[in-house]
Amino acid sequence: MRTDVPHILVIDDDHRLCKLLARYLTEHGSIVATASDAADARSKLESLTFDLIVLDLMMPGESGLDFAAEFRRTSSVPILMLTAMGEPEDRIAGLERGADDYLVKPFEPRELLLRINNILRRAPVPKTAATEVRMGEMVFDMEREELRKNGQPVRLTSVEAALLKALASQPGVPLSRESLIELTGAAGGDRAVDVQVTRLRRKIERQPRDPRYLQTVRGKGYVLKPD
Repeated sequence: MRTDVPHILVIDDDHRLCKLLARYLTEHGSIVATASDAADARSKLESLTFDLIVLDLMMPGESGLDFAAEFRRTSSVPILMLTAMGEPEDRIAGLERGADDYLVKPFEPRELLLRINNILRRAPVPKTAATEVRMGEMVFDMEREELRKNGQPVRLTSVEAALLKALASQPGVPLSRESLIELTGAAGGDRAVDVQVTRLRRKIERQPRDPRYLQTVRGKGYVLKPD
């Protein structure tokens, strides 16, 4: 069974549905990014690692079926396909293209969550994920979203905790400001991310102006390099 926080990519051209699903899945313990079409999804997949993809079958341009078939040639990340078409042949077509499960619209969010959890239980876990990240005197508990210094709690705002969790979930992987906004729900654009990173550095770094752990990657964004 997985012990890490699941990373989910929702691909759907219905922006309202994407926002609702992202909010619901985040409230139930996942880190969620969204994409509006196949091209947007590939851009996200180039910079982020996901445990599961929720994919709409009908999208403008490249369809979900075509995307799934192409994606499955190089990746075993599970796919849960969404569609308004519930005929048996449609479901079979999705499964033949590489989908692991199939859910017909409209659906109850609780059913989606149950299906996601069932898929993740079945999916192989490549390695045991750490639940704590160490940065010198600092330890960040990813499950509790708590930061401690020499055993004593360090207060984090909800945005700081979400930011640190997103970075700690993919140590050593640079995350763009856009990706961090997606993963944390931070408002205010790129500048707001920069401000939150500056505040976070003051709490985890001995020398915030010369950071050892939370580093800037020019042209890419930010990366966390724990001990």
